[in-house]
Amino acid sequence: MTLNAFKFGMASAITAAILWLACSLLVMLMPSMMLSMSGEMVHMQLNEMGWHLTLTGVVIGLVAWFVVAGIAGWLLAAIYNRLQSSD
Repeated sequence: MTLNAFKFGMASAITAAILWLACSLLVMLMPSMMLSMSGEMVHMQLNEMGWHLTLTGVVIGLVAWFVVAGIAGWLLAAIYNRLQSSD
């Protein structure tokens, strides 16, 4: 089975964008709970730091994650296709 690398990259980018927006919304609605959860995920104590979430930051992060996830998805599919053709 061959993957369409472009479509897989776009699916990865769109998925990352949705997750980024959901995470940003959760940070806006429940900042202390999300800060605590983030600290647990990276094995750090982040409660004293606080969030500095701005609309500009959300948009810049959204674009960055969209691009990075799209490239990573495309690369993953391209490598997968190469490995499949070597069988």
